[in-house]
Amino acid sequence: MMRHLVGLCALLAALNNTAVAQLINIKTVPVSQADQFAIFPSRNLGMGGISIAVADPLLDPFTNPAKGSRLGEPHFYGSPYFYSVSSEAGGGRTLPVAAAMRTGSWFGAVALALQQVDASQQQFFGPVFFEGDVVPPSGSLNARSHGNEMAFAMVGKTFPERKLSLGGSIFWAGLSAIDGVDLLYARSAGIQQAGHSMDVRLGFLKEWEGDRSLEALLVFDQLRMGHDVTYLDPFWDPATQQTRQRSRLEQNLDWTDIWGLHLEYERPLQAPGWRIGWLATANRMSHPKIPNYEIMSIPRDPGDSYAFNVGLGLSRTRGPATFGIDAIYEPIWSYTWADAAAPIATGGGDTIPAGGRTIENDFRFSNTLVRMGVTRDLGKTTAFQLGLVVRSIHYWLEQFDNVQLTQRNQEEQWVEWTPTWGVTFRFPELEIRYQGNVINGTGRPGVVPRNNNGLELASAAGNIIVAPSGPLTLGEVKVVTHQVGLSIPIR
Repeated sequence: MMRHLVGLCALLAALNNTAVAQLINIKTVPVSQADQFAIFPSRNLGMGGISIAVADPLLDPFTNPAKGSRLGEPHFYGSPYFYSVSSEAGGGRTLPVAAAMRTGSWFGAVALALQQVDASQQQFFGPVFFEGDVVPPSGSLNARSHGNEMAFAMVGKTFPERKLSLGGSIFWAGLSAIDGVDLLYARSAGIQQAGHSMDVRLGFLKEWEGDRSLEALLVFDQLRMGHDVTYLDPFWDPATQQTRQRSRLEQNLDWTDIWGLHLEYERPLQAPGWRIGWLATANRMSHPKIPNYEIMSIPRDPGDSYAFNVGLGLSRTRGPATFGIDAIYEPIWSYTWADAAAPIATGGGDTIPAGGRTIENDFRFSNTLVRMGVTRDLGKTTAFQLGLVVRSIHYWLEQFDNVQLTQRNQEEQWVEWTPTWGVTFRFPELEIRYQGNVINGTGRPGVVPRNNNGLELASAAGNIIVAPSGPLTLGEVKVVTHQVGLSIPIR
């Protein structure tokens, strides 16, 4: 798979992938991303994660805290999940536990999670002699496995006389690894990540007679990460008459702030069993620091993005079967630039002062997302689910070089396919769910199939970047996720 290099490779600030419609993800290359932050229980995950016209009683209180008013008896949840990336390009495992309860007009929930993220199995070829800082071997545990800690708390109150509910929540993650970031620094010898993510939400839910409802959500999401990247620079040592390598440390910052507003309305149709829903979302993203990823062809300096979506959902329940479909359109505008570190002379004879903009990049996206799924109960104890998620990403880039006084245009498009499945077993004492999915149509830099010989692997790993604006080789990979859910009533 060949893609031209563009910047903003994957804005990883939209971490909570379970809240697809509330935080809008931006990607400019088809880099694969696992559902690393899907730590909350979900009943619809095997149905493609449909959410507009099909309620998800397990997940809804965690995405919009006001929906905690719909909680029944107190429950304890455990939903460990595991994901792996083909071609040994990464993986991870998470153990989340959660509890939700309601007493009178008050309701709340808490969740904790421990996570391990495995980096890709990078390889070095040929003799390597180190000088300077010690670089951990790529196969060592401290270079490949990193731990994250996450916590969530939610509280809210219902006003029954007005059929109104308000709620607030906070999510915090201490991060030492984000999946796939190690591969965005091609040709590096190692990377140390450190930082945190925070997500604060204020939710509103209004219900009327006839099973109609309107929800509103205000979101603030923040990412603060630092990347310490080690490179090995070759040099000739006259004393030993050998080519040696000197370690060089480069520090990058990945900062993003997101303000979001989400509205959603749903109601039944006159035809029995049918429901319809609409949603609209607006995200304003500020990127104070964008990392200097090796796969980027444009500079890393600040930028701003405005992302929107509008969606329609439709569902039908007939006896023991429920079918649903969501269709969402996402227009996005993003603007980034490069600042001059010192005065620079332009091709026209002028001078750009220090702090002036040397490169300006205008992105315009026209993305679509379709989710569909079905669930079928087999008696009172068993249910099966099937689903499909299709995301089409299409954008145009206009890049202005204020130094060379040139302009270039670029258009990119690709489609990501994610089949999903699930099975549920219900017992009087508990409910057990298994759900899974596999992401297709994405890749990771420098990855090639394992059935290729070592020479091809070495060539691919050594030629990720042909030129700063040249093509990028993304080896196609599949991301497979398995989640086992456990719900136990607390009586």
